[in-house]
Amino acid sequence: MSDRKVCVITGSSSGIGAATARLYASRGWDVVVNYSRDPVPAEAVAAQCRELGAQVLVVKADIAVDADCRRLAAEVQQRFGRADVLVNNAGTTKFVALKNLDGLEAEDFQAICNVNVVGTFQMTRAFAPLLKQQPGAGVVNVSSVASIIGRGSSIAYMASKGAINAMTAGLARALGPEIRVNAIAPGLVETPWLKNGLGERYGKYRADYTDRAALEDVCSPEDIAETAWYLGASAAKTTGEVLLVDAGFRLTKA
Repeated sequence: MSDRKVCVITGSSSGIGAATARLYASRGWDVVVNYSRDPVPAEAVAAQCRELGAQVLVVKADIAVDADCRRLAAEVQQRFGRADVLVNNAGTTKFVALKNLDGLEAEDFQAICNVNVVGTFQMTRAFAPLLKQQPGAGVVNVSSVASIIGRGSSIAYMASKGAINAMTAGLARALGPEIRVNAIAPGLVETPWLKNGLGERYGKYRADYTDRAALEDVCSPEDIAETAWYLGASAAKTTGEVLLVDAGFRLTKA
């Protein structure tokens, strides 16, 4: 087993996940880059991490499928023999206006929760044995400010992120004292995923956000990656918390 610590990041071929992989790599960790469909951007992120000095394992896995989660954990164990931090970043949504209740079907809730909630649980369960072997190990779940303020890409998405908040507290109790479990609740993060999802509405959405936020700004993927570093690699006495990183959007300007 290597002396270098290992961070596993789901959904790390772009956006927050990619920024998190690069940050951990830049600080001397080896990383696991996970993707579910297209290998090209995942390999590009892996190449960037290798340039920063990291050993990188790239694994295709759908976190909604328990067998994939367990296979991913087995591949990490075989390659590195350890896992020190798990960042549950992979997620999905359906963009539906808040008042359009008919825009969501039961199948939409099930598909979103299968990835965002069940997938997060399955990944944590799969990696718990490896994480427990490392002092100070941590799990970082990526939630959303949408879970708190009732505003976001859809009600189904808000509900799934609210479930992650509750699950974070439950897992922190279940896995302590060996493993710390915390969550990040980002506000608007400038990612291709969000821009593509909102389309032509993105400009107005961003302007409305910055007009309301106390810091008059939005977040970058790097901002959230820094928080994933703090909760994963530091914050030794913090567990069961949901940390907002939203440029003060929930506060609103005075």
